[in-house]
Amino acid sequence: MHATVLLLEDDLLLGETLSDLLEDEGYEVRLCRNGQEALDATYKGSYDLYLLDINVPQIDGITLLSELRDAEDKTPAIFLTSHSEKTKRRDGFAIGADDYITKPFDNDELLWRMQALLRRSGIDRSPCIGRLCHDREHHAVLLDGNTLELTRKEYDLLTLLMQHSGKTVTKAMIEGVLWSADEEASEGAVRVYINRIKQLIGAGMVENIRGVGYRLVS
Repeated sequence: MHATVLLLEDDLLLGETLSDLLEDEGYEVRLCRNGQEALDATYKGSYDLYLLDINVPQIDGITLLSELRDAEDKTPAIFLTSHSEKTKRRDGFAIGADDYITKPFDNDELLWRMQALLRRSGIDRSPCIGRLCHDREHHAVLLDGNTLELTRKEYDLLTLLMQHSGKTVTKAMIEGVLWSADEEASEGAVRVYINRIKQLIGAGMVENIRGVGYRLVS
């Protein structure tokens, strides 16, 4: 099961759209329409990630996160901001935000940022997928209990496929995980990593979705 997300967004249409997107990706989402509702939700349950709009009723996103940080809540947080809110982004980082994304944003980019932040935070709830199991503590993937010999990028790619088992992982998603923004992605390298993974776990476990990406078959 994926991480649990508290989403603070007062725009009902956007909030429901984001909730549907995240739930389709396997996340558990609690949508809150104002800051007080979000604060109450943190008292009643725990979350793995906060997605916080800044300009919301009752308690704004920055004040909310400031109160949570003062209470030693270290849950990773991403602010959803507009292009004109540079000062607020600065204030958000100052009180403990981990990242921000500006509206309007690309859905894939939001997912990549969430995945990267959750990985850095040590949160990974991916179960075993068939014969494959992810041992996050030791940064390893096991096949039938035996550790696979993987390079770092092969490991990142295989765990990404496991995280989205049964769903198509696009080339853009792969490039976003395997290379940082200042690195040049290589489609040829992706094919090499995929072929290596197929050799290790069996060609039938990874499907090529022509022109789109790849899918792990459990």
